[in-house]
Amino acid sequence: MKLNPAQLGKHLQGSLSPVYVISGDEPLLTQEAADSIRAATRQQGFSERQVFNADTHFDWGNLLQAGASLSLFADKRLLELRIPSGKLSDKGAALLEYLARPAEDTVLLISLPKLDGTAQKSKWGKALIEGAQTQFVQIWPVETSQLPQWIRQRLAQSGLSASAEAVDMIAIRVEGNLLAAAQEIEKLKLLAEGTQIDVNTVHASVADSARFDVFGLIDAALNGEAAHALRMLEGLRGEGVEPPVILWALAREIRLLATIAQQHAHGMPLDKAFSSARPPVWDKRRPIVSKALQRLSAARWAALLLDAQQIDAQIKGQATGDPWSGLSLLTLSICGQPVRLPG
Repeated sequence: MKLNPAQLGKHLQGSLSPVYVISGDEPLLTQEAADSIRAATRQQGFSERQVFNADTHFDWGNLLQAGASLSLFADKRLLELRIPSGKLSDKGAALLEYLARPAEDTVLLISLPKLDGTAQKSKWGKALIEGAQTQFVQIWPVETSQLPQWIRQRLAQSGLSASAEAVDMIAIRVEGNLLAAAQEIEKLKLLAEGTQIDVNTVHASVADSARFDVFGLIDAALNGEAAHALRMLEGLRGEGVEPPVILWALAREIRLLATIAQQHAHGMPLDKAFSSARPPVWDKRRPIVSKALQRLSAARWAALLLDAQQIDAQIKGQATGDPWSGLSLLTLSICGQPVRLPG
């Protein structure tokens, strides 16, 4: 049976099912769902726990043996089965055997990635999803458009509220990484004066991190401050920040501006392009983005994406050239300087 993640907490307050399946590719949400099940089993007296990692060399007989054996230390047990590949093929028969006759006084918690179409149609896949004694919890990723609302809910769970601009700033900084977002919110809990979070509080939470310095580099480049941007780039290099981190941030911004510039070139008003962007360009950031858009054409922003790909190839050793030199030239290009990466 399928169980909505939002319903999991209430469900766990009652009698537990013999089998739970957590399926998904979002590490934070799958971990928290599994943690909630573990907590519920502890509260209901499941004091013994065994963990099985079903890699390519896993002996499935161990799971069946654990299910058939009596506990020496507790009346109730939690068995955890982790299937990193999400695939069983001919090994699924052993799991089907267990699912057909789950062990008494035992909860089996299965964790695996999102099942592809083939796996869902297999016998073992159908048993996991549709089994009468199985609760199947599908964890879906949080889309970019849903991230601000997810952040608001997470803040509310921590007793905090935030302005729209503060939420957008958090969303921009974490780039869809929910674990990073959760960590940012934990820091904000310590920094907040009261329960309201504003842009200044978010700035303070990352003021000492290299990640914030990278965003400072972006702002300097968008402002056209070539000398300042190069100094910041050199400072990041001195702090030991790796080129892929800086390239990720620059390429992300270039991709955003290339999309907006193309939409504007085809007649879309800038305000609408800013609002429809993913992530949206929040109000206080629009002047600096507008300034950058006025300096370079849509074609030029698209060309800078190709330059970023060239630097990525240099970092990976797939192209000649020094990535730090490439990052310097790319930064100058964003500033509006007439430079071009060597081909």
